[in-house]
Amino acid sequence: MAKDIIVFDLETKKEFAEVGGREHPELLGVSMLCAYSYNDDKFSAFEEGELKDFESMLKNAGLLVGFNIRGFDLPVLQPYVGMNLKKLNFLDMMDGVVNAAGFRVSLDNLAKNTLGLAKSADGLQALEWFRQGKIQEVKEYCLKDVEVTKKLYEFGKANGHVKFVSRYSPEPQILKVDWSAAVADDGPQLSLI
Repeated sequence: MAKDIIVFDLETKKEFAEVGGREHPELLGVSMLCAYSYNDDKFSAFEEGELKDFESMLKNAGLLVGFNIRGFDLPVLQPYVGMNLKKLNFLDMMDGVVNAAGFRVSLDNLAKNTLGLAKSADGLQALEWFRQGKIQEVKEYCLKDVEVTKKLYEFGKANGHVKFVSRYSPEPQILKVDWSAAVADDGPQLSLI
C-alpha cells in the first residue's frame, strides 16, 4: 500500500492566555483532532484519549497536510505522540500562502474566495463549545475544517493558485502556490543554498 496523505486539524482545550502565551502551544491540550486519509478515503475524529489511534495513522503517512500546522497543530499535538512530528513530511499550506503574499491570510478567506465555502465557526467558538461540554459541536466544526482544508489543498495542488481578498482590494486576487512538494522539517534552514 502506498504511503498515506493525511489532512488534519485539531482544536484545543485552552487558549494561549491560559498557558503563558504563544511560546507554549504544547500546553494547550487537544480537545479534538480530525483527519482525512486518502488511502482509506474517510474522515475520522479523535478525542484526547483516542490520539494513540491517530498516531497509528501517522506511521503510514507519507505526507501530513494542514493549515498553520508547523506553528500550531504539530506543537500542540507533540506531547501526545512518541515521535518527532516535525521530522515527518508535511505541507503547511499557510507557509505557501505567506511566502506568496508576504503576510498571513486566513483559511476562511482562502476557502470563501477560492471555493465558495465558508468555515462553520472559529477556534475560539470551538473552545467555548468544549468548555460547555458540547463535544459533538466541536467534532462537527473540526471535521468541517478538515473538509475545507482538503478541498483547498486539492484546488491549489491542481491549479497552482488560490484566491483571497485583501483589505486593500475588494476583488479576489490570485495567489500562486506550489503544494506539490513536501518538506521534512529538521529545524531552521541555515544554508543559503
